[in-house]
Amino acid sequence: MFSLVKENIRIAFDSIKSQLLRTILTILIIAIGITALVGILSAVAALENTISSDFSSMGANTFNIQRYDFTSQRRSNDNQKINPVINYRQVKTFEEDYNFPFTSTSLSFLGTRSAEVKYENKKTDPEVQVYGVNEHFISNSGLEVASGRALNYFDIQNSNSVCVIGSDLQKALLADVNPINQTISIRGSKFKVIGVLKEKGATFGNNEDLRVLMPLQKARTIYTNANINYSLSVKTDKKDMLEGAQGEAIVLFRNIRGLNPVEESNFGIERSDDLINRIGSITGYLSTAAWFISIITIFGSTIALLNMMLVSVSERTREIGVRKALGAKSGTIAFQFFIETIIIGQLGGILGIILGILLGYGFAAAVDFNFVIPWAAMGSAAIITFIVAVISGSYPASKAAKLDPVESLRYE
Repeated sequence: MFSLVKENIRIAFDSIKSQLLRTILTILIIAIGITALVGILSAVAALENTISSDFSSMGANTFNIQRYDFTSQRRSNDNQKINPVINYRQVKTFEEDYNFPFTSTSLSFLGTRSAEVKYENKKTDPEVQVYGVNEHFISNSGLEVASGRALNYFDIQNSNSVCVIGSDLQKALLADVNPINQTISIRGSKFKVIGVLKEKGATFGNNEDLRVLMPLQKARTIYTNANINYSLSVKTDKKDMLEGAQGEAIVLFRNIRGLNPVEESNFGIERSDDLINRIGSITGYLSTAAWFISIITIFGSTIALLNMMLVSVSERTREIGVRKALGAKSGTIAFQFFIETIIIGQLGGILGIILGILLGYGFAAAVDFNFVIPWAAMGSAAIITFIVAVISGSYPASKAAKLDPVESLRYE
């Protein structure tokens, strides 16, 4: 039995070589459909992975209170309500009055996105982000300190001239020295580096590793804009207490904002898992579109492969007659054509998977996403190409098996 299968595979490859151009065109048609499927699903997976990683950096069991929620966007040509900024007095009142058990509250504001940082005779381009934070910001944001230490309670209370820097800033200015206890300059103010953050990467052009975290009050003495918008982040030690903590925070902050019970909240509440679920629903539509596009293309591939095999049966009618006259059974003839179809289908699938992965990787590299190998898409592609081959090969194989040997030998 094994030798018979091996012989049929050899015959199938010989047949493929004899009609090479037609086979290549059919393989390319199959590959286009698989490329569309794997490529788009790879891109979607890269998008999901990157956004999920970005939003999960809010930290586990954490919710943010901010000026707008995730879906709110300010546009100059609509009547959308403009929320007032969250000011320093409001966040300090919240920090002092919010005492839900097993929680920690982070205060922060973005001083600038375009700071120039200096160290001795070196300086960066004006692209460093500077944040004023309290002692809970790093842990609540899901950040980790790779070397040195984080800002602590005494740093914040005493407004010490210390800072924690991102990994890219350390590479740009302090690559040749131990960064801990080195002094850097921002807007003429000196800061001692006490820690370096673990590398996070960039998302949508926002480099998370090119930033400086300094004590909140110290940052307020440097960045004195009256309309600075602050952010609050609350982390619970126990996941089952997250809903209760969030509910109490909303009630307290509504009171701080002076809202009566019938007024709509003029601030946003966001949780990382809510954002990830929302992104998942959006990318789900993209995945559906990928399947729809690929199914249409794969349907065309099925027709092309079926047509090729029917032509092959017609061209090899006399060969089939000779084989039958020499004792080949109908099952053997059918199996030979079926194997040939399977081989062509799998070659198209393999080519499509390779091209799809390259397409997805190219997209991820172009937009700076985290590429992940689309195992599910690859598995689906392999199954689809096998099904296409089975559907396309069944009728031609059956037709070849049913040919009358006498009539086949007469065929010219």
